[in-house]
Amino acid sequence: MAGEPQADCLFCRIVAGEVPATVVRESATTVAFRDINPQAPTHVLVIPKVHHPDAASLAAAEPEIAADVLREAGQVVLDEKVEDSGYRIVFNTGAGAGQTVFHAHAHVLAGRGLTWPPG
Repeated sequence: MAGEPQADCLFCRIVAGEVPATVVRESATTVAFRDINPQAPTHVLVIPKVHHPDAASLAAAEPEIAADVLREAGQVVLDEKVEDSGYRIVFNTGAGAGQTVFHAHAHVLAGRGLTWPPG
C-alpha cells in the first residue's frame, strides 16, 4: 500500500536503518544521503520516509511531504555550498527516464557543468 514501507524497497530499508547510507541530513519526514554511484561531485538523494513509487504519486497523496523533499533538497544545496555555482534537482520517473528505485526521490546534482538538455 502506498505510504507503507515496502520490504523489497532499498530506500525503505535505508529509512529503517537496515541498509547503510552516508546520511547528510534527516528530518521528521525525509532522509538525504550520498548516491553510491555519483554522477557529479555533489550527488545527494533526498527521499521521503514514506513509500510512494514516484514524485507524482507522492505529490498527489501527500503534498506536504513532497514539499518537505524539495525544502530538504534546498538545504542540501546550502550545506554543500553549491548554491552559487549552480545545481540541479531531478526526479526521474519510470525506467525509461532512468528511475531504478521505485521510491520517490530527488537527486541533487552539482559541482560540474550541467548541460541542458540532459542525456
